[in-house]
Amino acid sequence: MTMPLVHCRRLPHGADLPLPAYETAGAAGADLRAALGEPLVIEPGARALVPSGLAVEIPQGFEIQVRPRSGLAAKHGVTVLNAPGTIDSDYRGELMAILVNLGPEPFTIRHGDRIAQLVVAPVVQASFDGAEALSDTARGSGGFGSTGR
Repeated sequence: MTMPLVHCRRLPHGADLPLPAYETAGAAGADLRAALGEPLVIEPGARALVPSGLAVEIPQGFEIQVRPRSGLAAKHGVTVLNAPGTIDSDYRGELMAILVNLGPEPFTIRHGDRIAQLVVAPVVQASFDGAEALSDTARGSGGFGSTGR
């Protein structure tokens, strides 16, 4: 499989930060860092839009998913609010992570802290059409929890 190439442009407030990187050979997500002029405190129950200092060019046919870092979630209750967030291939603005603090203590983010993971994934666009009826299935219209525990 050919590895997609994502072009990254450092913005002035992130010029000193490394590009997203995979921490291990088997990692699915590359770490995204915070580009902050001063520390940012997220109070319990609050959310914040955290800048990365990066803009990217994603190849057509791919997206980047912004996902939580498991260590932040497990140790501090800090996660990506709209996980996974989607960055479309035609977006050229700054990457941001919407973080929420679900923990009991204020959480401080500093310039350069790893705040989220970026997962590059293929995208398939579908066609949608109207239909008078849909095919039957065993589940039918059973909704949330309808298949049991």
